[in-house]
Amino acid sequence: MNLRERLFNAQGEPVAPPPSEPPPSVNGHIPAGAEEQAREPAAPESRQPEKASLAERLRESAAAPSAPGGALREQRPTESHRGDPFASLKTRVHRACIDKLGSQLFGAAIDDDLTEVVRQTVEEELTADRTPLTRDEHSRLVREITDDILGYGPLEPMLEDDSITEVMVNAFDRIYVERAGKLEPTQVAFLDNAHLMRIIDKIVSQVGRRIDEASPMVDARLPDGSRVNAIIPPLSLKGPTLTIRKFSRDPYSMHDLIGFGTLSQRSADFLAACVRGQLNVLITGGTGTGKTTMLNAVSSFIPNEERIVTIEDAAELQMQQEHVVTLESRPPNIEGKGEIRIRELVRNALRMRPDRIVVGEVRGNETLDMLQAMNTGHEGSLTTIHANSPRDGLARLETLVLTAGVDLPLRAIREQISSAFDLILHLTRLVDGSRRVSHITEVLRMESDVITLQDLFLARPPDESGFETGPVSLLGELEYCGLKPHFLDKLSANGVNLPPEFFAVDESDLARASVARFRRLGA
Repeated sequence: MNLRERLFNAQGEPVAPPPSEPPPSVNGHIPAGAEEQAREPAAPESRQPEKASLAERLRESAAAPSAPGGALREQRPTESHRGDPFASLKTRVHRACIDKLGSQLFGAAIDDDLTEVVRQTVEEELTADRTPLTRDEHSRLVREITDDILGYGPLEPMLEDDSITEVMVNAFDRIYVERAGKLEPTQVAFLDNAHLMRIIDKIVSQVGRRIDEASPMVDARLPDGSRVNAIIPPLSLKGPTLTIRKFSRDPYSMHDLIGFGTLSQRSADFLAACVRGQLNVLITGGTGTGKTTMLNAVSSFIPNEERIVTIEDAAELQMQQEHVVTLESRPPNIEGKGEIRIRELVRNALRMRPDRIVVGEVRGNETLDMLQAMNTGHEGSLTTIHANSPRDGLARLETLVLTAGVDLPLRAIREQISSAFDLILHLTRLVDGSRRVSHITEVLRMESDVITLQDLFLARPPDESGFETGPVSLLGELEYCGLKPHFLDKLSANGVNLPPEFFAVDESDLARASVARFRRLGA
């Protein structure tokens, strides 16, 4: 084989001959050493890596499966399993257990017997695989594979951890949690995007929802009421994304919130009287401020003998009463039909003889039907809305009413709002992660074209009190402002009487209020 034949590449394409003269031959043969000298200019050092890498890639492609996309499918697990040395083992054992157990896993309630059967099957398959493992590794793999088959895989330990309040999966290998109001990265990871997608499918299918390319985002819930949101490609560019807002197994009571410093004992007693007295209450706050938790706690003051109808997008409320009807909206099916919105549920609830209507959150045109229900005898209703302040909450209600497509003047909408709601409870989330009630505000009647508000309890910033002696806090305590509410007659008509001493104001409260008023005027 001559020199030019050796310069042919793997694809059979000739390489251009070198510009220099070929080495002289003796009787048709190239002298020793001349071949190497001729090879150097023909294949410079800058081209050698390209030729080597090309040949290497061609050898890999020849050894790869010939099916379309086969090479890609074979390489993905290696790429995604880079951080878990037992990823392939877990995948083999998981598939073997699914094949062996079969129909026992589908449609059966997860109980101790089924868990023990799955655990024994996992141990048998691990032993049959003959992969050398230490005792700790064996126990860990049994637990992880069992959680993956029966539960939610790598998320299971985080869902069992009561100190974690939120789980955020940004990618299969990037998982964050919220603990004590602060975000923390974790070392937990899924095997790959397919593994994460399998867990998402398991979650949403439990509540009759679906997620696919035709419907790439979904709101769902876990059996304990935890809120779930999932979004997948093509909307999520880096793979499936999952967010779980956990609910406590035992709902926080008002006593718990007082212990957390969310509100004071005096304000809690006042809220209890307002709920028992059938006032319509609007809970406002930003995302993650604890509106649903507060709604759960406040609703516990509803008398047990009253009929309660709850309406939500995804059922999260954990009512403690016995006479409760829980309604949940429904998204459209794959054909775009069958959607049941909150607005239809509110209208239907009016025919169910409710004593109380509790709407998890108003965020659309159902606001108009909610206002009409409150203004037509359905008192004592509770709902929440996203807003940055009590005044912003009323402005958002106006905007949502306009989305109903009814051409009403703003003054008529504001009159409906001022007549419907009696009290606004506003929550805020501080930079240290704590959640606080900052306002308990009474909704008065219209003055000109403006709804008048009156703060009954207010948590002022520390610099406004002028009396901070201990450690500096981000927000002062929730204190009574010294003004009697105008709805005391309505409370009395519903059998709730607050004693006069409840509204007594001590001198320290008056001093704080006067200092704060003076500083605001000076500013």
